[in-house]
Amino acid sequence: MSQQYQKLFEPVKIGSLEIRNRFAMAPMGPLGLADAEGGFNQRGIEYYTARARGGTGLIITGVTFVDNVVEEHGMPNVPCSTHNPVHFIRTSREMTERIHAYDSKVFIQLSGGFGRVTIPTNLGEYPPVAPSPIQHRWLDKTCRELTIAEIKSIVEKFGDGAFNAKRAGFDGVQIHAVHEGYLIDQFAISFFNHRTDEYGGCLENRLRFAREIVEEIKRRCGSDYPITLRYSPKSFIKDWREGALPGEEFEEKGRDIPEGIEAAKLLVAYGYDALDIDVGSYDSWWWSHPPMYQAKGLYIPYAKIIKDSVDVPIICAGRMDNPDLALGAVNNGACDMISLGRPLLADENYANKLRAGKLADIRPCLSCQEGCMGRIQEYSALNCAVNPAACREKETALSPAIKSKLVAIIGGGVAGCEAARVLALRGHKPVIYEKASRLGGNLIPGGAPDFKEDDLALVAWYEHTLKELGVEVKLNAEVTAEKLKGISAEALIIATGSKPKMFSLGDDHNVYAAQDVLLKKVDPGEKVVIVGGGLVGCELAIWLAQGGKKVALVEVQDKLLAINGPLCHANSEMLERLVPFKGVEVLTSAKVVKTTEKGVLVNINGSDRELPADSVILAVGYSSEACLYNEFKYELSDVYLIGDARNVSNIMYAIWDAYEIAANL
Repeated sequence: MSQQYQKLFEPVKIGSLEIRNRFAMAPMGPLGLADAEGGFNQRGIEYYTARARGGTGLIITGVTFVDNVVEEHGMPNVPCSTHNPVHFIRTSREMTERIHAYDSKVFIQLSGGFGRVTIPTNLGEYPPVAPSPIQHRWLDKTCRELTIAEIKSIVEKFGDGAFNAKRAGFDGVQIHAVHEGYLIDQFAISFFNHRTDEYGGCLENRLRFAREIVEEIKRRCGSDYPITLRYSPKSFIKDWREGALPGEEFEEKGRDIPEGIEAAKLLVAYGYDALDIDVGSYDSWWWSHPPMYQAKGLYIPYAKIIKDSVDVPIICAGRMDNPDLALGAVNNGACDMISLGRPLLADENYANKLRAGKLADIRPCLSCQEGCMGRIQEYSALNCAVNPAACREKETALSPAIKSKLVAIIGGGVAGCEAARVLALRGHKPVIYEKASRLGGNLIPGGAPDFKEDDLALVAWYEHTLKELGVEVKLNAEVTAEKLKGISAEALIIATGSKPKMFSLGDDHNVYAAQDVLLKKVDPGEKVVIVGGGLVGCELAIWLAQGGKKVALVEVQDKLLAINGPLCHANSEMLERLVPFKGVEVLTSAKVVKTTEKGVLVNINGSDRELPADSVILAVGYSSEACLYNEFKYELSDVYLIGDARNVSNIMYAIWDAYEIAANL
């Protein structure tokens, strides 16, 4: 064992239940992991078991509903312990027994519902519910107030759901939640709860729903059955549908820290055995689902506040994949357990690798949220951008190659690296030809801003992994059509990537591509105009503004990130707000006309305006580099085009395409 991180592998207790180490798998929505009757399907069983096999001490499954009458959830959206109890227990028992084989414990997260934050696609014909007639988070609808009878019904369903979970072998439950503005949290927050009965008014009344839930479960399952609570001591709500940014001064309309402390004390007094801490709400959901623009370990200060206020174990999530940060949080008394969500999607063996001191082997999470939150929102499926096997471990399991082939891979970007990794694992002999002096392709400029450090960590992981696998890498080796004819290979993978789109603005001596600025090949000066308000343009604008540059961002669409923005709205909405917050002048519905002696001429809604600029930076997208493939696609039977060379997209699809091809070659 790595002695440096030994404390993270000490046993810890929640109530009377001992957990073998301090790592918990954070609950993430198990979309795609349920069968038609609300049981766990084989994908779900394999997925959670893999994280136990990887060394995680406590597995907390994602949200599972207990009620489908008061608030309909479109079964089988996620598993449900009350929909068909016998079937749920049967399928869950298989999963919990397998998890226990690895000496891990498993809790099920039981949800009281979404209320005003219900996903629009799940609403159907029914109006959304809430504590009071308040505005829905996403739709221009007014929610229907829950009746007392409906509240009592949901409480009873929690008892049923927990009882079924205990029979199914779950070691405890987590209640979802007095956090993020879900239904029970809406009852707890006065901004949302305008009731005048026993469920409204003072804090104790607003927490009555949460109190009755824990009391009902203890009554049904026994006082020693562990019940944890996902809890946010601060909401970061500025107003309806308006969240605050890090460092922004604002008046908290949700739960503030003083009330957060008071509520935590009450919740523990009611019987909750541990609190799983985060902050935020769906009105400020870049706190609850933090993108790369949020700091690592952003919940640690809030966990420490609650840890100092209550006498139960504190679990802390929130970009905690840096083991030194995690160790510091435990040593400094901020928390008792480290909760990893997305990092365990990226690498299910995180805990085992850390325990063995093999930090370089851990595949990093990018906090991109393309494969997890983004796909949950858009496609009701949980996956991972950097780990194509996440949530489909068995279906995508690699099989040894029947015949080992020599495979030439032209291009050492993320697609080429992933293809080489998978081919080598299967017993093929890949050789990478990369024209640059290092691997990584567009990840190198993309990872230049400090908030994109994990992009460079992914490059380092590929470099380390390919070296460990003995993959031959030829750097500074540009391959032309003529040179390719001299390369002996039984299969060919073209991963030549893409290049920045450029166009003339007249006098182009101070017009640069975004990647040249990111790579510091050119000095943009002090006054910069960026053309293109997509992902690259916005991130570049923030990075330059943080460096003290005066930046204007020009976008032809009527809003930033209108085209090809991040799939996850928590990422895109935070980024869209960060740009002006960092002092960047944003000009939408605007088109750059030409450069001038002083800068650049911009047409905004039909009117011309000259912007002073030392440089004009183009961030208007990329075009595929597929020439080599087009010349050789008929030369061999096994010729494949992958990554941006096939279709300019993002890191996720480059990796996924490469995995698919290499896993079946």
